[in-house]
Amino acid sequence: MPQTQEFIATGRRKTSVARIRMMPGTGKIDINGRSFDDYFPTGPLQNVVLQPLQTAKLVNSYDLSINATGGGASGQAGAVRLAISRALLQVDANLRGTLKADGLLRRDPRMKERKKSGQPGARKRFQFSKR
Repeated sequence: MPQTQEFIATGRRKTSVARIRMMPGTGKIDINGRSFDDYFPTGPLQNVVLQPLQTAKLVNSYDLSINATGGGASGQAGAVRLAISRALLQVDANLRGTLKADGLLRRDPRMKERKKSGQPGARKRFQFSKR
């Protein structure tokens, strides 16, 4: 039984986590058991996910099996983008310069700010009453 080359990587954004398995193939992408077009129906989200593959010019070279959890659609798309970028580095370390120049290897550090006690939200204050 011949062993196929498989690359595993993880990406995170906000509260989303994406774990991917990348294998040489025809460009088939499955996310949580659903097709790519079904899981990310809008063009902008699809472009975010495909950005690392387009930058590396490897769009139809690998099959991706993705497990995305937590957060919303935008956060999951960002997490998948980082995971794909990290997996591409495992494939070819020479892609580092092109991926880094587009900012695809940097984890987006922005998170939701925590709610503070004595306030209704993170920044909002309860109404001030002078008398």
